[in-house]
Amino acid sequence: MATIEDKYVFHVEWFDPQGDVRRRYLLTYYAQDNSIDMYDTFNQRPFLKRSQYAEILLPHLYLGAVVTIMARQLTVVEYANAYTEKKLQKVRSQTLALIKPDACHAVGHVLTRAKRAGLVISRLVMVKMSADQAMDYHRLAGIDGQQVHVAHLQSGPCVAIEFVGPSAATVWADLMGPSSPSQAKKEAPASLRSELGRDDVRNAVHGSFDDAGAASEVEFFFGRNRAWRPTAALNCCTLAYIKPHAIPLAGEILTDIAAAGFEVSAMRFWYMDKAAAEDFLSVYKGVLPEYHDMVNQLCTGASLVMELRGDDVVLRFREFCGPHDPEVARHLRPQTLRAKYGLDRVRNAVHCTDLAEDGVLEVDNFFGPTRQL
Repeated sequence: MATIEDKYVFHVEWFDPQGDVRRRYLLTYYAQDNSIDMYDTFNQRPFLKRSQYAEILLPHLYLGAVVTIMARQLTVVEYANAYTEKKLQKVRSQTLALIKPDACHAVGHVLTRAKRAGLVISRLVMVKMSADQAMDYHRLAGIDGQQVHVAHLQSGPCVAIEFVGPSAATVWADLMGPSSPSQAKKEAPASLRSELGRDDVRNAVHGSFDDAGAASEVEFFFGRNRAWRPTAALNCCTLAYIKPHAIPLAGEILTDIAAAGFEVSAMRFWYMDKAAAEDFLSVYKGVLPEYHDMVNQLCTGASLVMELRGDDVVLRFREFCGPHDPEVARHLRPQTLRAKYGLDRVRNAVHCTDLAEDGVLEVDNFFGPTRQL
């Protein structure tokens, strides 16, 4: 007897810059062979015939996710049938994680611990809250205490992260531990608040209490009507760019960057379309034979872009990244980022600014005054 094929169907949207409209498609994912097809709902015709697409896996498909197919950035906006919703809603829940100013130095450690707990980063941004924004979030999140907590939230940059995964809010709550670090040290010594917290105010991290709270808090930081001013200083800086293939290792890479003495003064998740990737990498066109593959790599999914600051930071970070070819890096400079995390000349983990005079220019592309987070 024939078996029913396991498939999942989603409504996805693509913003067409030429027509200045959002176009909607049905995206079907076939679990048996990791293939997809797409149907144009407006024109009522197939858009993409069923074919295997190695860059897209089921864990990449959840509400709010951005995936790149045929150089188009598609946002998953709805489940398209009851079967898909029933199968995925519980196992792909969301939660909001906030790394407070006192623990921003340990972002890499937090991301690594979250990955080991089964959580996947959906969105991430470093923000600096105003007094009003800190008060609004304090009320929304139901944080215990009064003005002292609000003052702490606005005292420096915070990193807001949307995590997805099975029972995400519960998993993140267990990873955080009790709100009091002294209590956490007794009851959950392996928790983040036990490791990083100082006192009941400077307790490193915060998280949503339940699914309803998660939706509200995610909307607070990442909603379409929310615009955060970049935290970048745009001086004495260089660009650090973790490529899509290395995002699962972002925690480890960030930990290495911090251990090497670099200050991360701005960071955000970034999705690059083909035109932007070609422009960003234009200096390598005709110079590197893998230019077109490099462009395609930047379009395969989310990247993490950062402003790093320090003395002679462009040269220092370029040296810390290592040779362009990871194989060469492993032989000559095995402790560099590309030696440790790169796979080949295209998937070499990180991009960095080459020339000192280009540091501010490259950072400005992602964090300039006209860019809202």
